[in-house]
Amino acid sequence: MKQKILNKKAAIRFKRFARKSYSAFNSMHRVVNIGVVAGFALMAAYCSTAKAQNTTENPTARESVLGGELDEVTVTASKTGTPINQASKLVTVITKDEIAKAPAKSIQDLLVYVANVDVIQRGGHGVQADISIRGGSFDENAILIDGINFSNSQTGHYSFDLPINLSDIERIEIIHGPSALIYGSGAFSGGINIITKKEVTDRLYAQVEVGMHKLRGIEVRGATTAGITTSSLSVSNNSSGGYIDNSDYSIYNALWQTRFNFSEFSKMDLQLGYNDKQYGANTFYSPKYPNQYERTSLYTGSLKGEFGKNLKIIPILFWNRHNDQYDLIKDTDTGRNYHRNDMYGANLIFSYRSLLGVTNFGGELRREEIMSTKLGYPMVAPHGKYTMYDDRTNTSVTLEHSASFNNVVLSAGVLMYHTSLLDGQYKLYPSLNATYKATNRLSLSSSWSMSTRIPTFTDLFYTTEIYNGNTRLKPERSQSLDLGLKYNSYLFSSYLTGFLQWGRDMIDWVKEKPTDQKYSSWNLSKLNTQGVEMGVKLRTGSLLPLLGEQSLLAVDYTRMHQTHEAGDLISKYALNYLRDKFTVRFDHQICKNLTAGWYFRYQKRMGTYEKYVNKEKVGDEAYPAFSTLDLKLNYTFKDMVFNLDLNNLYDTHYFDLGSIPQPGFWLSAGVVYRLK
Repeated sequence: MKQKILNKKAAIRFKRFARKSYSAFNSMHRVVNIGVVAGFALMAAYCSTAKAQNTTENPTARESVLGGELDEVTVTASKTGTPINQASKLVTVITKDEIAKAPAKSIQDLLVYVANVDVIQRGGHGVQADISIRGGSFDENAILIDGINFSNSQTGHYSFDLPINLSDIERIEIIHGPSALIYGSGAFSGGINIITKKEVTDRLYAQVEVGMHKLRGIEVRGATTAGITTSSLSVSNNSSGGYIDNSDYSIYNALWQTRFNFSEFSKMDLQLGYNDKQYGANTFYSPKYPNQYERTSLYTGSLKGEFGKNLKIIPILFWNRHNDQYDLIKDTDTGRNYHRNDMYGANLIFSYRSLLGVTNFGGELRREEIMSTKLGYPMVAPHGKYTMYDDRTNTSVTLEHSASFNNVVLSAGVLMYHTSLLDGQYKLYPSLNATYKATNRLSLSSSWSMSTRIPTFTDLFYTTEIYNGNTRLKPERSQSLDLGLKYNSYLFSSYLTGFLQWGRDMIDWVKEKPTDQKYSSWNLSKLNTQGVEMGVKLRTGSLLPLLGEQSLLAVDYTRMHQTHEAGDLISKYALNYLRDKFTVRFDHQICKNLTAGWYFRYQKRMGTYEKYVNKEKVGDEAYPAFSTLDLKLNYTFKDMVFNLDLNNLYDTHYFDLGSIPQPGFWLSAGVVYRLK
């Protein structure tokens, strides 16, 4: 790749990329000099919403940023990775250092602190949560691990049943807005990609924690290198007696990973995972039934390769099996359902780097199957306990090209998509993106894209005393327009993004009248969302050394507004969007080896919920606004870190969905041991 240098005096030398497995420049195998105008990495180094690596903040940090060495940051904003400063869409990155500082026990807990993400938790600590981006529903996001799609085709309620422990995570990337070209058709309103650790940073990691409500947790991770292989194994068990009746849980995770480094430009990753959950589902799906219970498990395996230098070939094979036993009344046959959901397929991606830019061409074949006692069409003969079955095959082909012209980066592409649900219909979903670097510190970006989502098996078939599925549902369609602004300096960084999203044939569960007994799955004709996302980040440690070199203050706010043509329909999900979310994070040092992290959030949800008293409905009420404050204290002693988590410090009574109460004040403590 050739870069035009307009000001050689301020050139930045990138010379440490060869040891970064995720670096775009790793494939060049040489030192690269980038001038000020072409050096977009200056913008990314301290971006307030997207920072995949932390630069050590010390007295020489400024010199390191302005004229020294700078590690490049690459995210999956395209099929094969894009420097984050060239990504025209808003990308939020949660790094491993930020994960260690957060008072969180699951991925869902971490996402609560992201202003641009709506987290609707039914139970604490990752038991079950619906995640949405930019007003979308929990079925409209693509959930990936290392670029492999784990989105659950049965229902998005289970998309975060993942075999991932927090110690496995290198970073979490969140792309805002329709991203079909990047993550496939499931990325209707955005995507979340969990990047796992591939290098041996700790040979041994162990954590033990205890807390209120009989909280118990243990997590162990080991990693080693032998010959051309790097392997790791992590296992964990977390449990609690519950903060209200029938809110107990027990969660097991196991993840095995092996990387085969055949040569500098050839590697292959093997991943095997297992997740098991058992939890009380107090009023999860209906306030009339406080004794609901769920048992789920996930088995997963994948093989992903990467071969070549200027012409890179990335083959992927994957398989996921999710099992679910749902009891309407715990340990009884009343309303009991069994489901087995299989998702498997293959991807093949070609990426060619030339003087004209980077061209990506890829295809995916994805098979989705369901066997159930509730979902699908009747089988000719039962298969064990399963009596219903359905399947579908989804095929997609993508073509994308990006090029850099001095201070402008342009990219364009298209997704061609076909599903066996719509025989003979091939749909095209284009995308256009541009980033302009106005000054050394200021950049502007814009993107326009289209996306789609096919109904889940639950949308199509789930029929009970209170729900009616609809096998005639059409796929959802959307297009969006973004305009963003980023400003970055050594001490201060900020971003401002405005977006418009037009949705058609949106899928939701609705009632026509409050007296109706059942929710039915419908296609809403139009649902449009407008919003603004903004944030600032101040490196307080550089201004006030007493707070510690790593001290940081981050403030973020998102506001949205929706318009629709649903009339007076009563919505279960789609129209109950998060209008306002305001978050504040403040990390600082108290004294030597003792640090504190404060996490505040305020949010207001639109729409109404059904209020029940003693299992009887007493009316519909608007969601109240609420705020919470969490604190984590970390004390470091040699190879050990002692921590204290104080969640919901002022004991706010709140609920994310319906009338399901969320935990009040919850105290827990733990110790982490690392062997380098």
